[in-house]
Amino acid sequence: MMTTLPDETLLLDDVDDTARLRAAARFVREHDSAALLPLLLPGLDGPDLRALAAHCRFAHAGLLLFPPDADGLRSQLADCGLAVDTPSHPSVVVRERLARRHRRDPAELDVQILRPHVHGSIGERRAVEVFALIVPPYSDLEPIAAHERTRRHEAHLAFEIERPEPLVLRGLCAILGRHGARPDGGGYNPHEDGTVLYFTLPADAACDYQRLELYARGDHRDTLAAHLDHAELHHRPGHDARQCAETLLHLLTGAWTTQALAAFARLGLPDAMDTRTAHRTEDLARLTGTHPRGLATLLRYLVMLGVVTPGSVPAPALSPASDPAPAPEPAGFRLTELGALLRADAPGSMRPLALMYGGPFYRSFDGLDHAVRTGRPAFDHLFGENHFDHFAGDPELAALFDQSMAASSRMFLPLPDHPVITAAAQAPADATVVDVAGGNGELLRRILTAHPRLRGVLLERPHVVEAARRLLDAAGCGVRCDYRTGDFADVPPDADVYVLSRVLHDWDDDRCREILRHCVRAMPAHADLLVVERLLPVDGSPSLATAWDLHMLCNVGGRERRADHYARLFADAGLQLVGHRPLPLDAHVLHARRAGAPDPATGRS
Repeated sequence: MMTTLPDETLLLDDVDDTARLRAAARFVREHDSAALLPLLLPGLDGPDLRALAAHCRFAHAGLLLFPPDADGLRSQLADCGLAVDTPSHPSVVVRERLARRHRRDPAELDVQILRPHVHGSIGERRAVEVFALIVPPYSDLEPIAAHERTRRHEAHLAFEIERPEPLVLRGLCAILGRHGARPDGGGYNPHEDGTVLYFTLPADAACDYQRLELYARGDHRDTLAAHLDHAELHHRPGHDARQCAETLLHLLTGAWTTQALAAFARLGLPDAMDTRTAHRTEDLARLTGTHPRGLATLLRYLVMLGVVTPGSVPAPALSPASDPAPAPEPAGFRLTELGALLRADAPGSMRPLALMYGGPFYRSFDGLDHAVRTGRPAFDHLFGENHFDHFAGDPELAALFDQSMAASSRMFLPLPDHPVITAAAQAPADATVVDVAGGNGELLRRILTAHPRLRGVLLERPHVVEAARRLLDAAGCGVRCDYRTGDFADVPPDADVYVLSRVLHDWDDDRCREILRHCVRAMPAHADLLVVERLLPVDGSPSLATAWDLHMLCNVGGRERRADHYARLFADAGLQLVGHRPLPLDAHVLHARRAGAPDPATGRS
């Protein structure tokens, strides 16, 4: 009988992980903020040192481990005197960083975060932040583990910001930048409602750790966006002409990405694939009526985008008479979770958006220079009529447009819980919500489903009303909804809540004032108006609203606006802006009431 010994390199790797974990715990016990910061940022002193030390508390040392299984991780923690029952939760930031570095599907990388507690030299409560990716022996994840153990990309020291106000956060980032720390990524983790900003430390830092993390509780994605933008600039040196040329080439080929995704959807490829099983190119070509070589070229490009990922397809079983030498396994492709959003049957499918952005909207951008020169929509210039009339004259295109609007319905998820909606639902008398230009009724469906006592009214064009009626009937709330066909002048009166979702950005300021005045005339004194739009950031930080602003100029002649711009439009129409809240997909919901109407929270005007 032969005994098979474990691979010696696996044992050594496990020992190395344990040694690194033990060293990290010792480092956390021995250092404090005031003494540590000058080691990380040589030359840091005076007001800058005092500002960082006053706002930043040394919280943990972080490292990435690759245990063979859950028991192996518990054994490593025990060997280092750390609590083995430390709770864990998924890592969003590190998983995405690993996926980008190694061109893997994030769904394949189940990275967990654990923070076993460690006490500082005078008893301060700190932690070792352990990122754990289970890598079983001989798994296809072993190359990732080998690379990461050598490079130590995720090893870092973290400082928690005591009072993470936006101005404080940006000021601390500026101080770090002045003393040689370079932005190096980050992210928002919804599992713990925390924002992390990573920096690469100066080369002369007197420490084995080369990365620093600022951790701020809460959602600080405006600051994060600016930080990530700076990180991208640092990774694209302006003096390097070759780097600049490569960067510009990547930007210039953005149109290819749009068309690759649109072709992928049009050819029905996402529907012929799935996220579990890889398919050979030849089989996919036969299923979709495409050319094998052309299809392989498209799929290789989509791998770069993370829409599909390479996979192995099992070779056919050999018959007894076959040559016993196995042939290489044929290469195949499978769908990623990202690509699955382009399936026609996916919940919240984004296939209609791909077809719209790769179709009429794509063609309209050929006239962007006309829109920039004249301020008039390129769509009208190229198609001979405005966007709405053109779609209304083509039932198939009109249906696709309405489906594409519904594809962004993720932004509606928090709306049923908005205080205005919940207050109406809890009112003694049955309340009514009017969705003005409510499209296919998706938003109204969500509100009425969440609140069985509410009634709804949907105002839309005739052909859209029928689609909305079908959707709301299928959801079981059609009996609580009335349907009105008409224009903005036909806003029904005497309701409790009015909603304008992604309407105002289609129009110039004068038309927006007119639409809002129609709403005001219909609104009783107690009614509320909710407006869903993307808001341009006040600080110029990257935002989807900036991209959509260009889209609106080119296609409909509308625009995205800042919150203060909407406040002025509201005031001109006899409304006052009460406040606004963020929504998914970079959207916001603005709350307005009639000017002089009593505040329901205080009873005062």
